[in-house]
Amino acid sequence: MKMRFLLVPVTWLALALPAAAEKLSLAAVSKYLNDLQRAKGVITQINSDGSISTGTLMIRRPGRMRFEYDPPEQTLVVVGGGEVAIFDKKSNIGPDRYPLKRTPLSIILARNVDLTRARMVTGHSYDGTATIITAQDPDNPDYGNIQLKFTDNPIELRQWVVNSDDGSSTTVILGEMDRSASLPNGLFNIQALLNQ
Repeated sequence: MKMRFLLVPVTWLALALPAAAEKLSLAAVSKYLNDLQRAKGVITQINSDGSISTGTLMIRRPGRMRFEYDPPEQTLVVVGGGEVAIFDKKSNIGPDRYPLKRTPLSIILARNVDLTRARMVTGHSYDGTATIITAQDPDNPDYGNIQLKFTDNPIELRQWVVNSDDGSSTTVILGEMDRSASLPNGLFNIQALLNQ
């Protein structure tokens, strides 16, 4: 008899509390990334040496991204045509170029993002304010990984950390993103930039 009376207040208390926020599902995050066709916004980047850069990020999925940094930084990073090119205006030599598929950015720039794929996600948690997903190329985990941070209502990508194969980490914090920005193909054309 006493047990029944104890359960009533406990049940009432559980109903009175707000529902606890939960981590986003991998399917929901994959859908969000696949629906993200274009975006432009300001970023703050924390580099592996601890220095901080600011600038503008442009994304045009699939496969294209551009980082334009504010002065005094003189670097331009362009992702397009299956490669990453890092242009350094202080240097007289051509850009450093890498295959996109050898970088963790390839995961979010893929034509079809599927975070439910076996061995792709190595971490999936909720820190009280955001869902954090750590993903890697399941066929090439030695290429490094990317840690993505998402908020909910609506789902928004807020930050990522690229952990490269050489042990360095770069954090990109995203500001408000304009998903209707005009982003011509030429912004992501590495060959055209080489010919300028």
